[in-house]
Amino acid sequence: MNFLKMFLFIFSIAYLTGCSEATSTPQYKYKEATEDGVALKSGKITVSNEEVMKGIESELFEAQMKVFDIKFNKAKQVLIEKLIAADPKSKSMTRDQYFEKFIASKVKVTDKEINEFIEERKIPKDRVEGNVKAKIVQFLKMQKKEEAVKDWLGEKTDGKPIEVFIKKPNRPTFDVKVGDAPTYGSPSAKVTIVEFSDFQCPYCAQGAKVITQLKKKYGNKIQVAFKQYPLPFHSQAKMAAVASMCVHEQNKSLFWKMHDEMFANQDKLSIKELKALAEKLGADTKKFNKCLDDKKYLAHVEKDIQEGKDIGVKSTPTFYINGQLVAGALPVESFSEIIDEELAK
Repeated sequence: MNFLKMFLFIFSIAYLTGCSEATSTPQYKYKEATEDGVALKSGKITVSNEEVMKGIESELFEAQMKVFDIKFNKAKQVLIEKLIAADPKSKSMTRDQYFEKFIASKVKVTDKEINEFIEERKIPKDRVEGNVKAKIVQFLKMQKKEEAVKDWLGEKTDGKPIEVFIKKPNRPTFDVKVGDAPTYGSPSAKVTIVEFSDFQCPYCAQGAKVITQLKKKYGNKIQVAFKQYPLPFHSQAKMAAVASMCVHEQNKSLFWKMHDEMFANQDKLSIKELKALAEKLGADTKKFNKCLDDKKYLAHVEKDIQEGKDIGVKSTPTFYINGQLVAGALPVESFSEIIDEELAK
């Protein structure tokens, strides 16, 4: 437990235990600031707003987005209810009846979709029993019903934009350098995505799939830079990161081939398997093996990790789209929204 977490834990315990007669407990007085940029003051010691904000940008954004989503989803729900009420076909029907008859009537889940879901998530077939299968069907139905609502809403609004006046929070932006990271795309691209990732992290494997989709969609309109951020509890991740840089020094395109193969086979990242993979991909095995055995790029990996810490990376994968922080393997649509905005500038 670091100092800050211990500090907050102690004060939370003190709060939960209630009042006491001790005079040593701190007293807080909430008031308007008399000095610009000051958040706390105790005697001659001050804590600035800038100091408070540093390092918590992503957490604040996530909290602000939760508030935005609550308001936006409620507004959308009310809009849907009003559109249903305005439809003459809704007379003498409840909203649920209308929904099932006119919005979700065609929603069905096929055996093929169930099997694809099982295979994609690598669920052992012997564990897919009646109850588990029913939950899978329920989940897939919910997804399809959400899509059905979107399609219906698009039809009801004639494809015209729905004006939203609820203010959306701005993503925190950081000064992120590409430096000597492996890249894809043109250095002169209008949009640069810098990714901090871990070859042993399953969420990063999902993030890699998103990046592949973005490469296909945008081509040379974007530049992608890959930064190493192996997590300490992934025992093979750091050497996998070194291995990726060892093939990168031989051939830039070889890096991306190695990148794709390692994410596709995260259970095969031992030193022996990394060497076999490099050979399979056509790397100069003598150079690669020496590079890996010497841990030639370990310092490069450590430098990437420190850079990530300095700019607020808390988990993997973390992306910066023209400096705008995107934490996690979000759907490709979330990335496209930001990319399209940047390309339109």
